[in-house]
Amino acid sequence: MSTGPTARTGPLRAALVGCGVIGRQHAKVISATEGVELAALVDIDPAAASALADTVADDSGLGRPAAFASLAEALEKHGEEIDLVSVCTPSGLHADLAVEALEGGKHVIVEKPLDVDLPSARRVAHAAAAAGAGGQVISVISQHRFDAASAAVARAIGGGRLGRITSAVASVAWWRSQAYYDSGAWRGTWELDGGGAVMNQGVHTVDLLLWFLGRPAEVHAHTGLLAHERVEVEDTAVATIRFESGALAALHFTTAAYPGLTARIQVHGDRGSAVIDNDRLAYFHAADGAAGDGNPSYGMAGAGNQTEVEVGGLESSPNTQGADDLETAHQKQYADVVSAIRNGTMPLVGVEEATAALATVRAVYISAALGRAVSFADVLEGRYDEAALGIA
Repeated sequence: MSTGPTARTGPLRAALVGCGVIGRQHAKVISATEGVELAALVDIDPAAASALADTVADDSGLGRPAAFASLAEALEKHGEEIDLVSVCTPSGLHADLAVEALEGGKHVIVEKPLDVDLPSARRVAHAAAAAGAGGQVISVISQHRFDAASAAVARAIGGGRLGRITSAVASVAWWRSQAYYDSGAWRGTWELDGGGAVMNQGVHTVDLLLWFLGRPAEVHAHTGLLAHERVEVEDTAVATIRFESGALAALHFTTAAYPGLTARIQVHGDRGSAVIDNDRLAYFHAADGAAGDGNPSYGMAGAGNQTEVEVGGLESSPNTQGADDLETAHQKQYADVVSAIRNGTMPLVGVEEATAALATVRAVYISAALGRAVSFADVLEGRYDEAALGIA
């Protein structure tokens, strides 16, 4: 039973659930984000929680966060000191923890994806709807919506500057070694990882594609396990998407592209095009921004690149900052959540947006298992037996 969010005029105090790789990333982000403090750490491995608590205390110079073995224990013993719960566990545990936190009266941030299946996403949506009436906020990490490049493209599309959006190409060509998959028993499993290159590595790019092009209508996909072993899920996937607008998109996601290339998304319209490569605006051209550009009968590749006008030189340069850039993007999303909590507004990325991205990923898997195109609406409504298809 929700007790409503804790009223607090000072910084929001966060409990971080999951002290692995992504949890440690969130700990850095929380410590660096104005208006948030790290009050508690939760992990089923007490040593992991204790070690991260020591690191946070040493790095921040603030007090040492309390450590707990479960979220239930943290809420029972430390609940008055917790306003916000950040869920950073394996993906298949996200929904249970998000619902528990919401029902405990806390605001929630969930690391991507929302969970590994749509029934779990619906449980979160139901809990979020009930909690929202009491002023609670829930957001799902999609930090690349906060990149200057992504925001610029979304603004241009929303303002009609690219004209009618006709097509897009989304590719994440990364490398993950066999040791990566062997490093945790949950990696590469349907139950806890929820999929492979599409779910784990590609979901952020899927989210951006939906932000730019809208709601999908139909998905047709093929997947394969081509460079790894002892893994239940795919390391390579290709798909086509037809959107309700009529726009068409091609997807390519892999963790079998040694030594690892970039994440890239191209968006094309009849008045302009944009390319985001490794989180930077590599190319932008809109007819309204080019003197004498009257939308001629033919064009030349790369003509009239307007990236610096759109986002400035720094944000259009190649991304070589790695984790630093990720931390900055995460900080922007945390700041968005803080603002939503303080002002009673909706965060940029909520359960609805995260569910749409998850449904698109699941549509890829269902289509590949069936060997034919599938309806996005049918996937969203749960009209396919995913367990019978061996992808759950």
